[in-house]
Amino acid sequence: MGSSGVKNDVCEEKKKDDDELGDENLDDEFGDDDRDRVDEMIHEVEDQSCRRPRIFESMSQAAEKPLYPGCTKYTKLSAVVTLFNIKSNAGWTDSSFTSLLEVLAEMLPDGNELPKSYYYAKKLMCPLGLEYERIHACPNDCVLYRNEYEHLHECPRCGLSRYKREGAGGSEGPPAKVLWYLPIIPRFKRMFSIKGDAKNLRWHADRRKKDGLLKHPADSPEWKTIDRVHKSFGNEDRNLRLGLCTDGMNPFGNLSSQHSTWPVVLVVYNLPPWLCMKRKYMMLSLLISGPKQPGNDIDVYLQPLVEDLQKMWNEGVLVFDAYANEMFTLRAMLFCTMNDYPAYGNLSGYKTKGKQPCPICLDDMKSTHLKGCKHVYMRTRRLLSRDHPYRFKKKAFDGTVEEEVAHRPLTGTEVYNQVKGIETVFGKPASEVDRPTGLWKKQSIFWSIWF
Repeated sequence: MGSSGVKNDVCEEKKKDDDELGDENLDDEFGDDDRDRVDEMIHEVEDQSCRRPRIFESMSQAAEKPLYPGCTKYTKLSAVVTLFNIKSNAGWTDSSFTSLLEVLAEMLPDGNELPKSYYYAKKLMCPLGLEYERIHACPNDCVLYRNEYEHLHECPRCGLSRYKREGAGGSEGPPAKVLWYLPIIPRFKRMFSIKGDAKNLRWHADRRKKDGLLKHPADSPEWKTIDRVHKSFGNEDRNLRLGLCTDGMNPFGNLSSQHSTWPVVLVVYNLPPWLCMKRKYMMLSLLISGPKQPGNDIDVYLQPLVEDLQKMWNEGVLVFDAYANEMFTLRAMLFCTMNDYPAYGNLSGYKTKGKQPCPICLDDMKSTHLKGCKHVYMRTRRLLSRDHPYRFKKKAFDGTVEEEVAHRPLTGTEVYNQVKGIETVFGKPASEVDRPTGLWKKQSIFWSIWF
């Protein structure tokens, strides 16, 4: 079947699922505007009511109080949620949002409950948010100031100060560099606390059309191998398979072309293919601030995320499934990573520059040096089948007939044996003595999840 046939099948499955969910859930589950329901938000933060009863009571009152006397369509909380969604989708600034609230408050009838500024609107929404951590980091990417380094004021490796400057009266000033970490476990719990999301998270097992075609990652050999080798993990359909992607970006546009901030995003592959790449389900887990890219030292910043992934793989966490109305032990695994080639080198530790940049060909990689200090790789015809006509076209390529075959990709065990024991000192600048020789720069931190 061609690609158009596969696309039609996926569209038919999506339409069938939409019909099953009903019209009242379509906007919330499949709509592009992601209009969340206030009653679901209240339910999600009920477990925090014992710790912050006054805040929860205030939010509950806002969810019941009409926006203005006689209003039946919007409450104070639902109006703020709707306006916040528009602000987020349209990219409004905080100051413009404040101006809008001021104008709307004048347009509405007297006695309206609309907040008068962005600050008060955000304060009302505060209990709906999930926790985050600000972790101080060495400006040279040597260490994170957590665990045994939590109370240090200078980097134990390079000796650089933890702070930009001292505060007034000798107090601590602003940190020189900050890592933002958004813990993933509370977000997984919230996904399963919503009935519609909990149902979609088992779509790959209950409603996926199994006809031998590759329409979803669950149809891939890798997914099936994991289910076969790790049976305790594969037997629970709700266990999560995660994809990790990261790359550098400049949040300031063209104002600072040298700035590079690295977000680390997780996607959940248990969801249907038309949902897993929706912004609503893409989870920002780390935000590595600039101005310089972390490069090979990205492992330093991945530590909090990897620790949670280790816990989710080895132990799991107790989670309430709103769809099945039961508690179960949720586990998760890092299924794959998605990134461009330079970011691949940073994550894996393989040297993607120079004469041997291919992690499959390794030492068998042959390059040609051109004027201008550039290497080109002319042996790509080895990847073709032995009887492919391109192998015999001399004039179209480098004047030779390609008779060799491509190198066999290494297995995970073979790769681990090559990187095992590589000692890497993180931080900048690293001396030539600190840099490991060979094709691998480091043993990636991702190996610690399983070994």
